[in-house]
Amino acid sequence: MEKKRKISIIGSTGSIGTQALEVIEKLSDKFEIIALAGGNNIELLEHQAKKFKPEYICYNLPSSHAGEGGISTRGTSVRNSGEGYKILHGEEGLEQICSNKENDIILVACSGKIGLKPTLKAIENGIDIALANKETLVMAGDIVMKKARENGVNIIPVDSEHCAIHQCIKDIRQVDKLIITASGGPFLHKSIDEMQKATVKEALSHPRWHMGKKITVDSATLMNKGLEIIEAHHLFGMDYENIEVVIHPQSIVHSAIEYKDGSVIAQLGLPSMHIPIQYAITYPERFEGIKSKSFSFTDAARLDFEKPDFEKFPALNLAYFAGRTGGTATVCLNAANEEAVFAFLDGKITLCKIVDIVEKMLSDHKVIKNPSIDEIFEVDREIREKTKKLFA
Repeated sequence: MEKKRKISIIGSTGSIGTQALEVIEKLSDKFEIIALAGGNNIELLEHQAKKFKPEYICYNLPSSHAGEGGISTRGTSVRNSGEGYKILHGEEGLEQICSNKENDIILVACSGKIGLKPTLKAIENGIDIALANKETLVMAGDIVMKKARENGVNIIPVDSEHCAIHQCIKDIRQVDKLIITASGGPFLHKSIDEMQKATVKEALSHPRWHMGKKITVDSATLMNKGLEIIEAHHLFGMDYENIEVVIHPQSIVHSAIEYKDGSVIAQLGLPSMHIPIQYAITYPERFEGIKSKSFSFTDAARLDFEKPDFEKFPALNLAYFAGRTGGTATVCLNAANEEAVFAFLDGKITLCKIVDIVEKMLSDHKVIKNPSIDEIFEVDREIREKTKKLFA
């Protein structure tokens, strides 16, 4: 009998986590779930536990915004549930999950900075990571990738763009350029004036993907693509000058690479997160999955590409600037943007004001070039406090 792959999911009640469980249900003969961890959607987490029968569940993942599915941290106290699984709490619970060397792989699918420390703990314990948490690499990419190399840990990206690039690369030394595609979001064909007047509902009306509110707003400003540029730099060790963004409204070409000889290799597929999730957690093997079917070029009919409008979407320039600056500049970019997005969702500022606030915080920030993890979290805290004062 084939040995099952043992997996834990951090953020099982979110969009990526729930879709990952759908993938695992389809491949139930290939996976055994060790632990599920979620935020304040306790009812869903307990439903998942009863259905998938993990050894542990962990409640109360903290979040930087109550509306994003997290509540306050509590210390862990292991107790039996009466349902066959043990109950953990908060950051200590996550640490226990990520120290469990029974895991073959841990899917980090939570949003926000809460994903960073569990990822590092898993890496320290030699456990492979399927990474769907942007903040981990945006905040501490140098530290995370260095520790992964030292511990022989694979970090397999779950984002469709980075997953596409991962599938295209055979030898990164022969790659000249990474080409990251972007749908352009809901305002691709709108004017700057229309963006300035955009409502929350309009910003959340993504034409291709169904995602959480924060990442959907990031897609509307293209900050999401800016964060992906920084992630790609760390994941693949590519200079920022060799990372290009191309607008592709159909979201069929998920990203591409150009080799030194001019050959371009792209990964294509229907817009579905089930496919990159499955690739990441089954790597290096492939199986027929929940969304597997023959792709039809004729049904796709047309593929459009255009350069991004940097005037309409200045978030891209800010991301390139923060990435090239390095150190805590990317921490500042991420923290200021996140707080500004929450302020927009709460009706405190307009959509275009998000990028203005991030630019101000970046210009005022005194960069620490080689920060420790403690310094990263301290800068994150300071930037959030300063950003919130702008809305007061």
